[in-house]
Amino acid sequence: MNHQGPRFQLKIFFTFLLKKKVTYILDSLRVRLSYTRVKYLFLTWLAVFVGSWVVYVQYSTYTELCRGRECKSIICDKYSKGIIDGSACSSLCEESSLYFGRCLSTKPNNQVYTGSWGDQDGIIKCQLSDVLHYELGEELEPKKEIALFDKPTRGTSVEKFKEMVASHLKAKVGEQASLPSLVSLILSVADSNKDGHISLPEAKSAWALLQLNEVLLAVVLQGREHTPRLLGFCGDLYMVERVPHAPLYGLSLPWPMELWIPTGMRRSMDQWFTPSWPRKAKIFIGLLELIEDIFHGTFGSFLMCDMRASSFGYTDRHDLRLVDGRRVVAEEAFKQAMILQHCEDDEDCVYGVDCRTSCDRAEHRCMPEVAQPNLARACRAMKDYLLRGAPYYIQEELEKQLYACMALKGSAEQMEMEHSLILNNLKTLLWKQISHTNDS
Repeated sequence: MNHQGPRFQLKIFFTFLLKKKVTYILDSLRVRLSYTRVKYLFLTWLAVFVGSWVVYVQYSTYTELCRGRECKSIICDKYSKGIIDGSACSSLCEESSLYFGRCLSTKPNNQVYTGSWGDQDGIIKCQLSDVLHYELGEELEPKKEIALFDKPTRGTSVEKFKEMVASHLKAKVGEQASLPSLVSLILSVADSNKDGHISLPEAKSAWALLQLNEVLLAVVLQGREHTPRLLGFCGDLYMVERVPHAPLYGLSLPWPMELWIPTGMRRSMDQWFTPSWPRKAKIFIGLLELIEDIFHGTFGSFLMCDMRASSFGYTDRHDLRLVDGRRVVAEEAFKQAMILQHCEDDEDCVYGVDCRTSCDRAEHRCMPEVAQPNLARACRAMKDYLLRGAPYYIQEELEKQLYACMALKGSAEQMEMEHSLILNNLKTLLWKQISHTNDS
């Protein structure tokens, strides 16, 4: 008994130590598990919070930008009161055969939606704003005011309306020999039911549309292949043909990713998913043809003041289409607006994205002449697009011609011969490469 006493006590002692160790380990695990659980709970809460915030921001942005119902409500209210009329009014407001689809708006005052009208797919555009004003940094056209459809007034004769249209167009495109023909085109569009008479509601709609650069351009270039066809209108809401592939190039990424991607890498990524080079050459030739159409065209010259990829698209046959003509402005209207623009330096004399003039620092007024013609700005915007994937045997010559194009200065009128020579040389070089392919 005595012999086993110390051994027994030692066993009890080691058992006690073992229990202590196990208890310590279990307590440590419990603490660690509690810490891990708290960490995961915190991370879950943080993820839910950030996700909720992103959803809220996206929803707020959507509700601010996408106000198609409000636009339709305003238009249909005016139509029901007999204030406006147009080819799309009954389909939009009575028959409900003109549908708003997906919202594409990037600014609250310019509502843009995909649309469906019978068997036609298109793009619906509508103007929303409370103030009528001109902004050189945005559109050289008035925004919607409360009394937008107040002209022409009751009692205005067709002849008087014709004079109003002629005077407005003269201010936009300048004194042109073809002005009477342009007036006749506008009046034919205004006669939406083609009964040979223009009612007051039709005249009010036509007058509102006439304030918009894009609609004026659609009328001026109707019958040409590089601008979408005007399908119908009601008030200043209108629908144009839908372009299957737009924008011209570029990836659409979530805004958090945009913040972290370097500019150089972003430019490279934009060129990843583009058509084969012969098809890109055909698209670029289409852009050159569009520039020809609006330079010294039948109804004067126009300036394309946004050469970004988002302004253009192309068809399934790889024919270029202008998808956003809001910043294509008549050159005469551009000059008149610039003369009135106060400036301190050249950076104050910019319209849209691309159209710049210089600042007369003595007078603190912008000069009327654009610094570079459409062609030079188009070459600069599309240089990377066209050079990427170009055949090695024309790469050097193509790059040389593009840089010569980008170096053009002054308006196209001031250097008409050089402008035409560079444009024709580019077209010839590209056509030689693709004329024997199916892409031509």
